[in-house]
Amino acid sequence: MERVYFQFHAELNDFLPPVKRQVWFVRQLPEKAAVKDAIEALGVPHPEVDLILVNGESVDFSDLIRDGDRVSVYPISVLVDASPPSRVRPPQLAQLQFVLDIHLGKLATYLRLLGFDTLYQNDYEDEELAKISSRENRVLLTKDRGLLKRSIVIYGYCVREQDPFKQVVEVLRRFDLFEAIAPLQRCLRCNGLLQSVTKEEIGDRLPPKTREFYDRFSICQDCAQIYWQGAHFSRIQNFIKRIQTSLTKTRLS
Repeated sequence: MERVYFQFHAELNDFLPPVKRQVWFVRQLPEKAAVKDAIEALGVPHPEVDLILVNGESVDFSDLIRDGDRVSVYPISVLVDASPPSRVRPPQLAQLQFVLDIHLGKLATYLRLLGFDTLYQNDYEDEELAKISSRENRVLLTKDRGLLKRSIVIYGYCVREQDPFKQVVEVLRRFDLFEAIAPLQRCLRCNGLLQSVTKEEIGDRLPPKTREFYDRFSICQDCAQIYWQGAHFSRIQNFIKRIQTSLTKTRLS
């Protein structure tokens, strides 16, 4: 067995017991253990890690730990002047797409409402979620750190908050999506894109009073769900304003 010293920084400490947060601690490891395996054995999923320094030098996940090594582990939120820099985080995606586990249904609705491509079904199995994330380069959002530890998951994030409103603000902050919000572009039911449609085209599908009092409609290109600016529309607008206000306060603080 080898004695190895670890320290985790910033939000990576969320995965550690209080006694191990923000401090150096020692861990007994078998010989020739990979740094990725050691980090995940301590509870930190690899998609949350951006930079690993072993004795002050950046390494990748496959690096083998040796007796007496000092391992510092950083998330993306912490800027570190490492020379030469060797980030373990994969290249940034040109456009973020999400897939969510079965416990984040309300968050999925909110992300769709804000215009983000978000896959969600309440019967997704863990294996299927991991495969979708890997195959489609989708960010896997989950509250299950074990799911994020699956080797095929490249892009992922463990949602910390419990309240759905706070969750969506957390995700928007984490991925810096303030400028990417495009409300009312996606179907809340299936995630399909919406397109404008005339009343005449869908008149036979509308309730009589809706047909009488409303003139602007959209339809989902995938499931044909119809949307209009009914009584709920002001609540949606207020929700979006709350989100934008929360993000603005964060950026100014």
